[in-house]
Amino acid sequence: MSRIQVDTESDVVQEHFAIVWTKQRRRKRFPESCVQQMASPAEALAAANSHVNQFPALVYGPSRSSEGLRVYYLVQWLE
Repeated sequence: MSRIQVDTESDVVQEHFAIVWTKQRRRKRFPESCVQQMASPAEALAAANSHVNQFPALVYGPSRSSEGLRVYYLVQWLE
């Protein structure tokens, strides 16, 4: 995965714990509609349900894509 450039002087785009809806965990970028932010890693782990393709993750975003969509970038999957 290419490194995400982080603007340390801005607080618009940040890291968040989240639940990500995805069929394949190979993707590194997710539309906003597939990400639900959580308050903590424990909350994300508790809310995850792999049977319905909900996985806990640390994501970076939301950011604007070149297509004008708000997207989140995967930092790491939580286990």
